Amino acid sequence: MGLALQEARKGLGRTSPNPVVGAVLVNQGEVVGCGYHQKAGGPHAEVHAIMDAGPRARGATLYVTLEPCNHAGRTPPCTEAILCSGIRAVVIGMLDPNPGVTGGGAAYLESQGLRVFSGISEQACRALNYPFIKHSTTGLPWIIMKAGLSLDGKITFRPGQGSPITGPESQQFVHELRNQVDAILIGVETAIIDNPRLTTRLQGSETPSRDPLRVVLDSTLRLPTDQQMITQNSAAETWIFCSENAPEDKARGFEARGVRICRTPAVSDGRLDLTAVLTSLGKNNIVSVLVEGGSRIHGAFYRQQLVDELILLYAPYIVGDIGVPLVDGYSIGSREEARILTEISVDRLGNDIAVRALVRDPATL
Repeated sequence: MGLALQEARKGLGRTSPNPVVGAVLVNQGEVVGCGYHQKAGGPHAEVHAIMDAGPRARGATLYVTLEPCNHAGRTPPCTEAILCSGIRAVVIGMLDPNPGVTGGGAAYLESQGLRVFSGISEQACRALNYPFIKHSTTGLPWIIMKAGLSLDGKITFRPGQGSPITGPESQQFVHELRNQVDAILIGVETAIIDNPRLTTRLQGSETPSRDPLRVVLDSTLRLPTDQQMITQNSAAETWIFCSENAPEDKARGFEARGVRICRTPAVSDGRLDLTAVLTSLGKNNIVSVLVEGGSRIHGAFYRQQLVDELILLYAPYIVGDIGVPLVDGYSIGSREEARILTEISVDRLGNDIAVRALVRDPATL
């Protein structure tokens, strides 16, 4: 199953709205076939592994990170390919979380005389597909809040200043993240200050990079139409979420440049209803969103408990009083009020320190 997980990771960022899945075939103690789900609409991992094994699949045991499908979508059911290949046993990491199909593939294979085992390395398989699990069960995307900040928690040196806090290794790590998510989201203030491209720029990678969908929250359409993210050459789209009464002429100007305008209800303070934004993204099969800020956006997402995962990249210095804090408009009065993070990992990125953790309890997924 560990090898199947390695195979599954090869599909990160390429299969949405489908999950990443890996499969390995073992016959008489020898690995005879490997495969992974490469893109939505293409053959599933089990089929790739069976093709890789050829006739050696007969009598083999299949290890697969996610329950094989027993329904036809854009591809035929994987259960049929398994039966036709002569596989004798199937070892499953996790059952499909979709309420309509959970257990269907496993039960069908068992009814056809195959030995079926499930729940093997289940947590590792689940962790690889948290975004898919959340989207399948709630219709909402997985929200990753990412920020580069100083040791004293400042994301800029001065208000209105957009120079990077972290070093080149952290910046490359961010591009690797962008290469794996469906969308990047920022607020209009960050867009105006930084004039970012919000593209994926990987250095020295053999894997072709892809640009995620760019999402800007701009309730009154203040964003200039000559921003880099709008004028650049990119295969990814830019969507601007604005209020229902944002100026029509400005909206037409953006649409003429290929930008999609998404009118969304506003809440009492005039800001956009974030739940409505995420619901819209989920309905459009956006399974994962990287929230890159700034401080007001981070504060709004965290305050409304919309964040699933935190990725904080700490630079090894102090900025001081004038710098902008990570979150705006959020505070607690005691330790008892704090949301305790789980599944915490800490890594070095050059001189920077990367802290990654879940805000949401994974047991609730």
